[in-house]
Amino acid sequence: MTIVLIAIVLYLAATIALVLGVARGRPGPGRAWLLPALPAVALHVVHHALAWRAAGGTDLHFFSALSLVGLGMALLTLLVGARGRMATLGVVVFPIAAATLAGYAGYGHRLVDTMDPGVQLHAWCAVLAYATLAVAALLAIMLWLQERALRRRDFHAWLRVLPPLTELETLLFRTIAAGFVLLTATLLTGVLFVDDLFAQHLVHKTVLSVLSWLAFGALLLGRWRRGWRGAVAVRWTLAAMALLVLSFFGTKFVLELVLHRTL
Repeated sequence: MTIVLIAIVLYLAATIALVLGVARGRPGPGRAWLLPALPAVALHVVHHALAWRAAGGTDLHFFSALSLVGLGMALLTLLVGARGRMATLGVVVFPIAAATLAGYAGYGHRLVDTMDPGVQLHAWCAVLAYATLAVAALLAIMLWLQERALRRRDFHAWLRVLPPLTELETLLFRTIAAGFVLLTATLLTGVLFVDDLFAQHLVHKTVLSVLSWLAFGALLLGRWRRGWRGAVAVRWTLAAMALLVLSFFGTKFVLELVLHRTL
């Protein structure tokens, strides 16, 4: 539990460092946030490793999966934020990572059955896809806020810590494209390796995942063929992400925490 508490404190310290940078309205948040963020992510990984060893295998139940998505979002923030203004994402991402880690530490540990390698591949593709597309959803919200502020000529200090509009939009679609590839891999590995993919308790999950995949695919196609951007891109991204959240965590929540069944 000590590892978890230290990680949470470090996540919050990184958040505070970024908030202070935003409050000053500097062109970039600097590098001070990296000092607590890097060990926070490392300790997050260590806690999962120790918990899984105690559980006897890879735990991917509700709270563990939620924590892994938070961890993936924090890792992506480190990767894209260390090079420029996208570190501002951490203002939202790091508290999410801290909260999901706390949830896993407090409620999420469970003994697990051994999964086949193919099923594990499917599960890891899913976690990576959800983390990547969750970051894309946050980027879409940032894009919407920036466009709205510019339209209203509300030139707040926080606008200076964001990247230029075109750069943010480019990163949004690159992130969506990466997430779409991972989501495609998730669906393909599910078809190949999950025997009961269309069993009664997985029908809703499968249908919603496919609908989300179609929505993200339509958005990328619209961007390529018709130059979709701005509010259109934001609406499609958030709608597709809502379907994805319902498909995975909505299903897991109902089955595991309400009905006390496993996927």
